[in-house]
Amino acid sequence: MSTHTVEKIGGTSMSRTDELTDTLLLGGREGADLYNRIFVVSAYGGITDLLLEAKKTGTPGVYGLFAASDSSNAWSEALDRTMQAMVEVHSRLLEHPADRRAADGFIRERIEGARSCLIDLQRLCSYGHFQLDEHMMTIRELLSGLGETHSAYTTALLLQRKGVNARFVDLTGWRDERQPTLDERIEEGLRDVDLTTELPIVTGYAQCREGLIRLYDRGYTEVTFARLAAATKAREAVIHKEFHLSSADPKIVGAEAVRKIGQTNFDVADHLSNLGMEAIHPRAAKILRQSDIPLRVANAFEPADPGTLIDADLGGVARVEIVTGLNVLALEVFEQDMVGVKGYDATILKALTRHAVRIVSKHSNANTITHYLDASLKAVRRVEHEIAEAYPSARVHIQKVALVAAVGRNLKGISAGYQGLRALDEADIVPIATHQGGRAVDVQFVVGADQMNKAIQALHAALVEATDDAAWDACVVDDTAVRSAA
Repeated sequence: MSTHTVEKIGGTSMSRTDELTDTLLLGGREGADLYNRIFVVSAYGGITDLLLEAKKTGTPGVYGLFAASDSSNAWSEALDRTMQAMVEVHSRLLEHPADRRAADGFIRERIEGARSCLIDLQRLCSYGHFQLDEHMMTIRELLSGLGETHSAYTTALLLQRKGVNARFVDLTGWRDERQPTLDERIEEGLRDVDLTTELPIVTGYAQCREGLIRLYDRGYTEVTFARLAAATKAREAVIHKEFHLSSADPKIVGAEAVRKIGQTNFDVADHLSNLGMEAIHPRAAKILRQSDIPLRVANAFEPADPGTLIDADLGGVARVEIVTGLNVLALEVFEQDMVGVKGYDATILKALTRHAVRIVSKHSNANTITHYLDASLKAVRRVEHEIAEAYPSARVHIQKVALVAAVGRNLKGISAGYQGLRALDEADIVPIATHQGGRAVDVQFVVGADQMNKAIQALHAALVEATDDAAWDACVVDDTAVRSAA
């Protein structure tokens, strides 16, 4: 049986590596206790935004400027700014001048190599035989890898200076002309690593034949993490975040009101991903679940706390574990003559698929089909136009709403739907729709878009805060002794 863990640190936490060194990375360990761990690291906070585009605002980074520019000035200057930001980060984290010089030289070599590549590609595509669009995904892959190599290399230097036998493992395929699969890239990277005496610091981006960016865009780090855990048959996979996985967003319901979730399953994790509250990328969760590797979501700055254990167990104490919400667009198709006629649903689904619109939830009755969509209004308008052309007599209506859900492994016997409706009524919120499936793992309430936070507060107070503490205490995993022994 494997004794090692594979652990991922997110970008925001990576920016506080100096705080993590004496807690999570070292944590009072000495000798052999430092090892049998593999760390997969993201780029430092904000660096991937500079390399690609800002995740929240869409402001173009090097990638966006290169795609839009006919000259090298704008994107090249953005690359300079990115390098300066990288230097500022590692200069703050690395105390020894020799380490700073090593990191300066390392990132300068990578940045200038990428710059030369982009300049050559831009020159090549000035000829009509070569189209830049055909190479943009490769460019996105190249730029993405720069952030993770920088953070992994810097972290390895920092730990080596503290006497740890840390090893920088670069999966980005820098100057590698081959196209291995992801599993082959991982196997090659760890081939001669001795986990009992070395601490691998692995890049979250891995260059491979499948193309992680094309498949998962910025969720690639967690997919690399999950594949590495599966390939090495890890005892456990751990994601270190800045916060605990809690019963709601503390910014909405208050930090004093939320409860840490001690244990849940991949079913709940999938529902959270669907509602935009990712504990882990759904593809990464699938890899771990199929490999029978449990996932732990821990607070990076409270390493003694066991965090939340996520496994494949479909049982559990009957309770609502999380209340969360997502702003969506409701696409309602009403056709009086729909009843008894086949094809309406298929036509709508084809239109949604053609325009790459993500379905969060749906509801239908005799003459109405409503899809709740996580997409831009522009994309949904295209779908609306296509449906109207196919069914001229149908009434197609788009409305901005919020889908608020109470989620748990087991909601049987606790009347979550009834209690939720009563809580919303007491908060003067009239739901537009309510959905509850037969598997009893979630109840969904559709409310006005401006009422989402108020609905989350009301539902959390009724379904979580009012719950007997014993139901929660029974689900808190306290396996610190087991983990230490392993």
